[in-house]
Amino acid sequence: MEFSNKYIFCFSLLLCLVCSLAVASVHDELKDRQVKNAQQDQQSQVLQAAGILSPDEKLTSEEIEEYFTKIKALLVSRETGESEVVKITSEEFKQDPRSVAKTADGGVDAPEKEAKATGVRRIANKLRVFEVNVPGHECLVLEISGNGLWSTLLGYIALSPDTREVRGITYYSHKETPGLGGEVDNPKWKAQWKDKRALGEDGEVLVEVVKGVATDAEREIDGLAGATITSRGVDSMLKLWLGDHGYGPFLKTKRGAL
Repeated sequence: MEFSNKYIFCFSLLLCLVCSLAVASVHDELKDRQVKNAQQDQQSQVLQAAGILSPDEKLTSEEIEEYFTKIKALLVSRETGESEVVKITSEEFKQDPRSVAKTADGGVDAPEKEAKATGVRRIANKLRVFEVNVPGHECLVLEISGNGLWSTLLGYIALSPDTREVRGITYYSHKETPGLGGEVDNPKWKAQWKDKRALGEDGEVLVEVVKGVATDAEREIDGLAGATITSRGVDSMLKLWLGDHGYGPFLKTKRGAL
């Protein structure tokens, strides 16, 4: 059977249209699933920083949601330290502070010294905090970021409700060298952070990553062997984010409220 060129053209066009609609439909469905999976991954990281979840432990989406009924999402004013409770699913909370900071009115330039040490050029006016009220794991989980040797490290640090002690730390994104800077993922190294002194009475940053082996067990963390630049990067980002240019004003309000 022979078909005219017009028939072949129309059939091909119809086939392409059907395939395009099918691909678009699958893409939309997968996109929603990817967004949900990304959110649950971040929630799991918050639970790890708070000491609720171990790195090799997996939870169902229902179990994660159950924990987050006891966790408040806060948007914090970098300048005043004031905070407001928002829904974790709200568009305002979901906006990445790093992207918002790049807009003209969404952030400010980081001080030159801190910018050079951490690679953080802009700091958002609104920062994200998780206030964890799970019994036995009460803490404040703060987002932190900064340069290592090869990449930007993204993670969370958890502080006690009075802000004076570290409860835990985790990094969920980086491209540091395995066995060297990549040891920021090592559970043994992260275990050193628990109960270290974070801030002093006046808000000075006490916790410190030192070169080599720590000599002050109350506040020092061993540097990563063979990864001096990554270790220095972690220390610098702590000083930035826990200090006056980051979460400092907010942390001061939390100490004053107790």
